[in-house]
Amino acid sequence: MHVREIPWLEPVDAAERLRPLGGLSFLDSAMRHENLGRYSYVAADPFGKLMVQNGVAGWNGVAIDMRPLEALSYYLDVYRLDDQPELPPFQGGAIGYFSYEFGRLLERLPQPDAPIQGSMPDATWYFYDVVLAFDHQSRRVWLISSGLPEESEAARVARRIERSELFLGAIQRDSGQMAPEPQHDLRIPRASWRSNFERDDYMQAVAKVVEYILDGDIFQANIAQRFIADLPKNFAPWRFYKALRKQNAATFAAYLDHGDIIVASSSPERFISVKGDQVETRPIKGTMPRSQDPNEDKRLADILLKSEKDRAENLMIVDLMRNDLSRVCRPHSVLTPVLCGLETYASVHHLVSVVTGRLAEGNCLADLIRAAFPGGSITGAPKLRAMEIITEIEREARGVYCGSIGFIGFNGNFDGNIGIRTVLFQGGKAAFQAGGGITALSDPAAEYQETLDKAARIFAVFDQGNGP
Repeated sequence: MHVREIPWLEPVDAAERLRPLGGLSFLDSAMRHENLGRYSYVAADPFGKLMVQNGVAGWNGVAIDMRPLEALSYYLDVYRLDDQPELPPFQGGAIGYFSYEFGRLLERLPQPDAPIQGSMPDATWYFYDVVLAFDHQSRRVWLISSGLPEESEAARVARRIERSELFLGAIQRDSGQMAPEPQHDLRIPRASWRSNFERDDYMQAVAKVVEYILDGDIFQANIAQRFIADLPKNFAPWRFYKALRKQNAATFAAYLDHGDIIVASSSPERFISVKGDQVETRPIKGTMPRSQDPNEDKRLADILLKSEKDRAENLMIVDLMRNDLSRVCRPHSVLTPVLCGLETYASVHHLVSVVTGRLAEGNCLADLIRAAFPGGSITGAPKLRAMEIITEIEREARGVYCGSIGFIGFNGNFDGNIGIRTVLFQGGKAAFQAGGGITALSDPAAEYQETLDKAARIFAVFDQGNGP
């Protein structure tokens, strides 16, 4: 592995300069935090692509006779590298996503009536031999080049240097050497957006879920509405993302350029991280909009902390996640160091809990994904019955929404978000969802308003038009 420390530059500027190489992935700690928002990663020009379409795995466009998680594990093992503990956790590997529908490949679940627009893969992971790793705490950045996928040591050494020089040249280009980007209008008026729920329909959906709860089917379920609009001609998703990360800075933000599919995420929620045998999940349940008035903002935060409904919702999901982790972790290792802690983001306050564990000997990331995906905070409890009810009520596939976006390192490390506050650009359209957890104490009107509160910052970016 060839590692070169280079002078600090902002990750978004590095991503801007590497975009022309194609296949850009930007895992962006746009909101700084000493732990959650410490690292950012930029990668481009992947050497491999593992895609799962309709349950069939393919490597670089060729179908392979393996189950999806077996295929992912196989290629990660082929390119396995030793961890360098002095570097940030991601030192080269795969960046991509599991869609929410990937969960249907792990359990027997009903299919939605309508697919996501276009042809959304169940999962797509780009494999990168070069990555820029940023440590915001120390303001250090490393250019890491592995020399993969070359097999011989001589070829690998040569590729490490060649690729390192290529990327270094790209990020050191003077901004005047870069072709100016046309000034396209990014505005999509609020009236142009269509939802799969009218207000009354969504309130009826909430009431239906409450009936299921009172009948004993479930304890809670997460129900979302989906907004979709046609894109203006020559819309620039990258410029949209740059505006989004300013408007709604988040610890687990991401931008993935997969050509005909582009994902822009400003998620505040971690699904799962794995480092060595250490596992952590951080379910969010409980939301309150913020106020620009400091006293009112504090009052709203206090209301959330004291909310019986939100605490009950959070505790149920903590129990679910503890159960999921216990299936693959060492006995008595699953702990809850934080229960219903308050976290504050650009537009909302959240209640967040932390569940940790240690993987049992013989278990790996694939086992953990099988046990815990999709995250319980965006399904409900019990998980499988909640997912059945979600499909019945929402009727449409969710796509990357409520799936997970992140990295899987060649060193075995993993960190993935929950794909909320996430916009999908595909087929000339923009789409995103906003939802909330429904419990027996839910008020339908309040639940509908919560979806609008969560969608507000995304709508605001489209309302503003021209971004950075």
